[in-house]
Amino acid sequence: MSLPLLFQPIQLRAVTLPNRVVLSPLCMYAAWDGLANAFHFSHLTAFARGRVGLVFTEASAVVPEGRITHGCCGIWNDAQVEAYRPIVKAITDLGAVPAIQIAHAGRKASARPPWQAGAPLDASDAAAGLAPWTASGPTAEPVSAAWPAAHAMTEVEIAGMVASFAAAAARSAKAGFRVLEIHAAHGYLIHSFLSPLSNKRNDRYGGDRTGRMRFGLEVVEAVRAVWPAELPLFVRISAIDGPAGGWSLDDSVVLARELKARGVDVVDCSAGGIAGPPSFRANDSGVALKTNSERPPGFQVPFAERIRREAEVATMAVGVIVAGDQAEAILQEGRADLVALGRELMYDPYWALKAASTLGCDPEAKMWPNSYGWAIQRRAEIKGER
Repeated sequence: MSLPLLFQPIQLRAVTLPNRVVLSPLCMYAAWDGLANAFHFSHLTAFARGRVGLVFTEASAVVPEGRITHGCCGIWNDAQVEAYRPIVKAITDLGAVPAIQIAHAGRKASARPPWQAGAPLDASDAAAGLAPWTASGPTAEPVSAAWPAAHAMTEVEIAGMVASFAAAAARSAKAGFRVLEIHAAHGYLIHSFLSPLSNKRNDRYGGDRTGRMRFGLEVVEAVRAVWPAELPLFVRISAIDGPAGGWSLDDSVVLARELKARGVDVVDCSAGGIAGPPSFRANDSGVALKTNSERPPGFQVPFAERIRREAEVATMAVGVIVAGDQAEAILQEGRADLVALGRELMYDPYWALKAASTLGCDPEAKMWPNSYGWAIQRRAEIKGER
């Protein structure tokens, strides 16, 4: 049979991805001082060994205050570059493409990890050596009533943040990453400027959609100027906010056109997060939802599909993509160019190899690393599967 589209290479500028399976950026909350460590090496190289084509690091903060938690990775200094180098090399040596997502948590910074409910840090954390810091946003309005007020960024501070994103991109290239993604989703800093629910400014960085897009587009321009021209640039967006009156899919189509015009190669289509946990309405995605928070398989794929069609830019679909035939159908139907998995790959780092078997394109376990393949083949013979 012909090779499924999921396992066909794809060219992005001068970078060839060996297949269309992507590890979505996954925060691990296991760093200290923003430094990746042995945990991150073990975590990320497992996916490369499992033949994921594009392996993203977690969101890496462009400044210390841009971390979600004290345990988040960063790329604001050269020590963090050196910490990433062996991970980048190992991912490359295993045949995958190493990628990094650069980010600023904005109003959601200075928090506890999710297994502690992701609540804002307070005096009790400070007593344990995990001091809180002041989060930043377009205005002083917090994420919710349970959070402290944010610092409303001045235009001078905005310009400095644009420069910080650019500096982080330059360090990412120095570390050897071959793909870079700017995080502009999930209620973090850039998204908080985009959304009318959180951006109440009355200067040139607020007001209408053009003003609210200005900061994010300035970041993209500054990053593209320093990120090597031969390397692809992704941007993750929240295609919709969810709550009424927020950022819409129509807005995202316009934004995607502007991103493409500035040299963005792939728009990574997620959703939600502007005010607490994401919520979704049935008419936002075109998928019939029983509740406002239900997330059935592929519920965000319609966002990637419409943006791909109307903005004429490559897209990455993400969100409850759990099966090889489901991923293959998304690609075959022209709904996206790449498929990203998060929790499913955490549960099974060998998902891609098992999908290849399910789709019938690796009957003899040839896609597995040589050290594994012979044993996987023998296992199948013993079990009577081959």
